[in-house]
Amino acid sequence: MLLLMGEINMKTFVVIGAINAFLAVALGAFGAHGLKDRLDAHYLEIWKTGVQYQMFHAAGILIIATLLGKAATSSLFTWSGWLMLAGIILFSGSLYLLSLTKIGPLGAITPIGGVCFLAAWILMVVGAVKNF
Repeated sequence: MLLLMGEINMKTFVVIGAINAFLAVALGAFGAHGLKDRLDAHYLEIWKTGVQYQMFHAAGILIIATLLGKAATSSLFTWSGWLMLAGIILFSGSLYLLSLTKIGPLGAITPIGGVCFLAAWILMVVGAVKNF
């Protein structure tokens, strides 16, 4: 209900960031141990890239949570957090699927996630300039 009403707070992004950090560690371990003998080196590197970007942006979402603790009404920070989550889903998610299925066209989704990441970081900068 909280999300449907548009009331996003610090706690929401702490939870989202922590879940994504947990998943990045779990998926990294799965790649290192469960997939190392099942994927060739090329696809294992793609998997690792997905894990790295997921962890970077999980940390970014936790930063957003901290910023919302100081500027709770900033829609710039809120949008930044949602764009980071969308980027994780589109960028990292497409790389995980590409690694497992080897379906090349899935790689076309990855740049959309990358644009979400870039926009999220820009919104964080603009939010910081406006709020602090």
